[in-house]
Amino acid sequence: MFADPTGAHAAGFAAVFIALYVAHQVGDHWVQSQHQADCKGLPGWPGRVACAAHVATYTLTALLALVFLIAGTGLRLDPWAVGVGLTVSAVSHYIADRRTPLKRIAAALGSARFYALGTPRPGRDDNPSLGTGAYALDQSWHIGWLFASALLIAA
Repeated sequence: MFADPTGAHAAGFAAVFIALYVAHQVGDHWVQSQHQADCKGLPGWPGRVACAAHVATYTLTALLALVFLIAGTGLRLDPWAVGVGLTVSAVSHYIADRRTPLKRIAAALGSARFYALGTPRPGRDDNPSLGTGAYALDQSWHIGWLFASALLIAA
């Protein structure tokens, strides 16, 4: 690595990560349409299109957060690095939100039971909620990739 006696690089990374995290919360929970949420995990083209539309609005939300960060702080970011970082975020988000890839990754890592935690049981009137293992793994996946994206953007 390199020495950064002023801490400017670390501060830039922290500011970018916070902006991406805020954008994630807004884009994933407020901007996403009900149709996108309901359909993005469906098989075939209907699911792919719904997921791509969600990822597009999610990524636009992240870009707007970075624009506001730059405007509000004067932070200077390389447009190429922003593009690379947002692409990593978008691709990783699409993978998770198609559902099957994340479920397979969880199974491969021995977390299939945790992934299924809290999901409605067949034939039962269980109350689905955000408190599921699938949601926890989905969100932690996204936050991990936001960290990587912030490192790329602030580099």
